[in-house]
Amino acid sequence: MNVNESSQISDNILTEEISVLPIDHPGARDEEYRVRRNHIARLAGEYRLNPQKGIPIIEYTEEETAVWRHAFTQLDELHRRKACSLYLDAKRRLGLSADAIPQLRDLDRKLSGLTGFHLAPVDGLVETRAFLSLLEKRVMLSTQYIRHHSRPDYTPEPDIVHESIGHIPNLTNEDFADFSQFIGRGARIASEEQLLQLGRLYWFTVEFGLIEEDGGIKAFGAGLMSSYHELERAFSDEVERKAFNLEEVIETNYDYSALQPVLFVIPSYGYIKDVTHGFIESFAG
Repeated sequence: MNVNESSQISDNILTEEISVLPIDHPGARDEEYRVRRNHIARLAGEYRLNPQKGIPIIEYTEEETAVWRHAFTQLDELHRRKACSLYLDAKRRLGLSADAIPQLRDLDRKLSGLTGFHLAPVDGLVETRAFLSLLEKRVMLSTQYIRHHSRPDYTPEPDIVHESIGHIPNLTNEDFADFSQFIGRGARIASEEQLLQLGRLYWFTVEFGLIEEDGGIKAFGAGLMSSYHELERAFSDEVERKAFNLEEVIETNYDYSALQPVLFVIPSYGYIKDVTHGFIESFAG
């Protein structure tokens, strides 16, 4: 989720750069990485100024591809055991593989043909209402840079691994796409308190959702699908798994910087779509 839940980021360095990295970011002291991040950020900015040019093609380096290959291979094995069938089918349809980092332009073309959702490059974190509201137009903002090579299993922010392995496959499903669009409409019309509730709903579904399947539980949330440690841990005794209840979910706080202690299990994508639609309709009343 390209949402910065923290109102402040302290100890930033190199504030003249486009991509300002916290001092504890794995790439904060790597000048080459920062230069690369700024290059990709500028391309996203150029796209915003002139979308007719098309989503920029990124010529990923061998080092970046190696990071992708490590993350993809590690996650792919775990997905076969822990991911829901809808997610696995979507990943195959999108043609994701360990061989190359997918181009956002190609994923946008495939996704728009399936559910009418589009992708748009962004240079970093986006304010909550702005990010979520675009979903109403069936547009998801997506980063194109990749995590630092020193920590291929970890990223403190959304990157192309999180976006293309985590978020984009679910948007190939019509029910999930409609659900996301309802979230977007809600964000546009919500009060500040309702927006906070929407953020929690998004967090415990889109980012860290579990789903019932064949009498068991599988994962689908982007934060789980793009993190080996979170996905493995989600099915351990360290995590409390609860049946989804909207009233409880929207009142449950979370810490985006910590491992998740509580996860919620939805019955189906169709169920969460209908529940969310009813929730959003209550805003107007």
